[in-house]
Amino acid sequence: MSLIRYAVVALVPATLAGLIYAVASGLGQSEVTAQRFVNLQEGASPHAGFRRAHAKGFCLAGDFESNGALASYTDAALFQQGQTPFVGRISIAGTNPTAPDMRSPVRSLALSFGTGDADSWRTAMNTPPVMAVATPEAFYAQLAALAPDPATGQRDPARIQAFFASHPETRAFLAWQKTYVPTQSFASERYHSINAFYLVNREGRRQAVRWAAVPAAPVANATPLDAENPQALQDEFMARLKQGPVVFDLVFSLAGTGDDENDPTVPWPETRPAISAGKLIIRATSAESAGNCKDINFDPLILPRGMAATLDPILRARSAAYAESYRRRARESL
Repeated sequence: MSLIRYAVVALVPATLAGLIYAVASGLGQSEVTAQRFVNLQEGASPHAGFRRAHAKGFCLAGDFESNGALASYTDAALFQQGQTPFVGRISIAGTNPTAPDMRSPVRSLALSFGTGDADSWRTAMNTPPVMAVATPEAFYAQLAALAPDPATGQRDPARIQAFFASHPETRAFLAWQKTYVPTQSFASERYHSINAFYLVNREGRRQAVRWAAVPAAPVANATPLDAENPQALQDEFMARLKQGPVVFDLVFSLAGTGDDENDPTVPWPETRPAISAGKLIIRATSAESAGNCKDINFDPLILPRGMAATLDPILRARSAAYAESYRRRARESL
């Protein structure tokens, strides 16, 4: 059952810009269109008005305090020394906006910096450090394998096992799954970019990077959370925030020789240089229904000057699917 439970990581979380809408009809050169992808994702009974992935979450706001350590790698304004406000969202995996917090195997931290100008940046990070698959076609096949049988309403373990057996690139993800133990707080998780991007400096030199939001000072709860409380993790986070800001270090890993920035299924060696770019300081939260994150599409291809996308095809798939998901829920809300 753990394989079924954790394989759902393939579905990552979903201001729709014309640039993004231009690719929303298809996932790069793939025959799997964004429409087909989201159709499969939402199933026969979608939750109208909600995101098609990571449907349950809450909004947050705070500041990124950059220490300037990345200034030689990128001329992005937010990575120069100084402070930049952000809004964001913490969520759990799945399509059910009322799902119990403690039953989800994947958690997400999404952030939005800027207000639509050339310095805007959006990032959606998840607890797994790698993807299970590397192409939109395999992504779609994974979701198909996970889809419940229409006749029984249950997932088919044999079909899921067959999918992973036929996709050896899933080994790193499955190895992570075997050792990962969810923490008792959103504040003590480590959230990963998964995909790689380029930092671009003033001279045009590119450096491939991945990043992670690393809890600055994780504190274990004195007593375990009530697993029967469907809001257990949200309640814990908001209670923690009353005691002071929740802080993460934003740490960038630099690709080295032999690292393929276009393949999100392969982890980079831990010996690669790591640079802490500063601190993410979360100061406030609000319910999504009234919060400032409700209408944000956390598209990973919204990048500031000084950053660029790699050729990783999953990035284009995410962007297109997020746009399609946003379009559907916006229409439903109206």
